[in-house]
Amino acid sequence: MELKPGLSALITGGASGIGKALCLALAERGIFITVVDYSEEKGKQVAALAEKQIAKFHNNLKFPCATFIRCDVTNSEVSSAFAKHLATYGGLDICINNAGIGTPIPLHKDQTGGSAQWRRTVNVNLVAVIECTLLAIQVMKASKGSGVIINMGSSAGLYPLFADPSYSASKGGVVLFTRSLLPYKRQGIRVNVLCPEFVETDLVSNYSNIDLKFLTSIGGFIPMEMVIKGAMELIADETKAGSCLWITNRRGLEYWPTPVEESKYRIRSPKLEKRSMLTYPLDPKLPQSFEKIVVHTLNHNFRAATRILRTTLGLPIKRNHVLVKILHAGVNASDVNFSSGRYFSSKSGDLAANLPFDAGFEAVGIIAAVGDSVDSLKIGTPVAVMTFGSYAEFMTVPSKYILPVARPDPEVVAMLTSGLTASIALEKAAQMSSGKTVLVTAAAGGTGQFAVQLAKLAGNKVVATCGGSDKAMLLKKLGVDRVINYKEEDVKTVLKKEFPKGIDIIYESVGGEMFNMCLNALAVYGRLVVIGMISQYQGEHGWEPSNYPGLCEKLLAKSQTVAGFFLVQYSHLWQQHLDKLFDFYSSGKLKVNMDPRRFVGLRSVSDAVEYLHSGKSIGKVVVCIDPTFSQAISKM
Repeated sequence: MELKPGLSALITGGASGIGKALCLALAERGIFITVVDYSEEKGKQVAALAEKQIAKFHNNLKFPCATFIRCDVTNSEVSSAFAKHLATYGGLDICINNAGIGTPIPLHKDQTGGSAQWRRTVNVNLVAVIECTLLAIQVMKASKGSGVIINMGSSAGLYPLFADPSYSASKGGVVLFTRSLLPYKRQGIRVNVLCPEFVETDLVSNYSNIDLKFLTSIGGFIPMEMVIKGAMELIADETKAGSCLWITNRRGLEYWPTPVEESKYRIRSPKLEKRSMLTYPLDPKLPQSFEKIVVHTLNHNFRAATRILRTTLGLPIKRNHVLVKILHAGVNASDVNFSSGRYFSSKSGDLAANLPFDAGFEAVGIIAAVGDSVDSLKIGTPVAVMTFGSYAEFMTVPSKYILPVARPDPEVVAMLTSGLTASIALEKAAQMSSGKTVLVTAAAGGTGQFAVQLAKLAGNKVVATCGGSDKAMLLKKLGVDRVINYKEEDVKTVLKKEFPKGIDIIYESVGGEMFNMCLNALAVYGRLVVIGMISQYQGEHGWEPSNYPGLCEKLLAKSQTVAGFFLVQYSHLWQQHLDKLFDFYSSGKLKVNMDPRRFVGLRSVSDAVEYLHSGKSIGKVVVCIDPTFSQAISKM
C-alpha cells in the first residue's frame, strides 16, 4: 500500500508511547487519523498535533483531519469508534491495534477472580485485539474491500518475560492470532504483527523489576524510529501478510520465524504434492543406442580425459532399476577430480584399472522405462539423479537412488550437488543457528549462491567473497550484508578491520591462500566447513595436498572446529533437503541463479567444464542434453 494523503487510519492506544508516535508519523504523510484512547487529555493533544500536520496536505475539508474518541477497548463501545471513523472518512485503510497494558505486580501477589490484574492485561492486550481486528475487517470489507491491520505484539510474545508472565502470554497470543490470519490476504486484507523489544514508554516505566543488566545486554531501549520504520514497512510491502516483524538493537528488523524454523512444522502443500506426481508424455519407441561421455584416460584436464561413446541401450531394464532420459546435466568443479581418478581407490595402486568409467554427477530427466519390482515410479515421472554417469542421453539407475521432483527444470539441477551441499553442510557440519556471522567464499558460484541465501533465511549476517563487479551485484541482490570483491579489495584487510571479533561460520570452497585467511579470521568457537578447494583442482599436477603447520595449535587456542563435508556421505538426507529447497524456491523465498551461457548437447560438456574453471561463471552452469524435449516440457 502506498502511504499517501487521503488514506485513513484508526489507532488504538494512540494517546501515548508507540501509538502516539505512529499517529504522528502517519499524519506527516497526510493520512487522516482517528486516535482511540482511554486518556482524554492526552488523546486530544495528539489529535491536535496530527491535525496540524495533516492540514498541510488538504484544503477546504468539510470534516476534521484528525479525530479523538475516548474509549475503553475492552468494552462494547469500541464498535462505535470504528463506526464513527467510517462515517467520518468513508472507509478504513489502516488499523493499528496498539492499546496495551502490563501487570507490574508479581503474579503470586495478584488477585484472583474477575478483578485480577492479569485478567485485565489479557483482556486489553489479546481479547481487545481480536475484537478490534474483527471490527476492522468488517469495516474494510464493507467499504473499499481492502486494507492493512497491524497488531502490536512484543518480543515478550516470542520469548518469555519473567517480570510479567501475563503480559508475555497475551502478546504470544497476539503473535499466533495474527499469523493465523494470512488467508485474509486473498480477500485484500493484510494483517501483520509488530514485535519490538523494550521501547522507553510509560508502559515500561511502570515496571520496577526490570533487570537493567539484561536491558543493557540486549542493546538498551529500541529507538522509536525503528518501530515506526517497521510499521511503515508492514503497511507498504504488499507481500507482507500474516508476518511477524521482530525489532531488536542487536539484529535490526527481522521476520520471525525464519523459513528454516518454519519448515520444521509447516506441512508440505497438497498442491505441491500433486505437482510432484505429474508425468510427461514420452515416445514409446526407445532408441537402440545412445551416447554418453566416458573417462578413457586419467587426467585432470577433463577434455583430454574424456570422449563420447555410443553404446546399446540394454533392454529390458534390470530388476529394481529404471531408465532415465536425461534432459539437463549439472557441471561441477569436481568433474576434473573425477576425471583424474581422485574419487577412486585401488588396493594395487593401479587407478587406471577402473577405466573406462562414465562421467557426470547430477541430472534431471524423465523416467523412460522401469524394471520388474519397481512399483512406486511410473514412466513419465520427472526425477533427479545423483549417480555417476549423468553426462549421457540415457542412464540406468537403481530405483532406490531416484529422487522424484516436481518438474525436470534446470533450476532443479542447481539444487542437487550445489544446493544440497549448502543445505546439508550448513545444518550438519556448520551446525548453523541464527544470530551468527557467516562467511561464504566463491559465493557467486553454484553452491555459494545457495549458502548465502540459506544463511540469511536462518537469520544470520552474511559476508561473501567473489571476483568481479557482476558477481558482487548478484550477491547484493541475494541479500548479502557485506560483499568483498577480491579484485577491488583485499579480503584479509577487510576481515581484520571490519570483523575484529572473527567470523562464526565459514563455508569455504576455494582452498589455498583463501583457506589460510579464513582460518585466521575464525572467531572463538567458530566452525570452518571445507566443501571443496577449487583453486587447487586445476594446474600442471592437478590436486596437490597442502600442509598447514600449527593448525592444531590454532584450533586448540580458540576452541575452533574445521569440518570436512562430502555430500556422498549424507545421501540419506538428499530427498528431505531437496524438498525443502524446492519449497523455498516455489514460494519465492529462494532464488536460483543460472549462468546465462548456454551449453547444448554432450559435445559442449568439456566447454562447460572449462568455462566453470575459468572463474567467469555466475550461478549454476548446466548443459541441456536434449533441447527439443526440454522445449516441449516448458510449453506444457
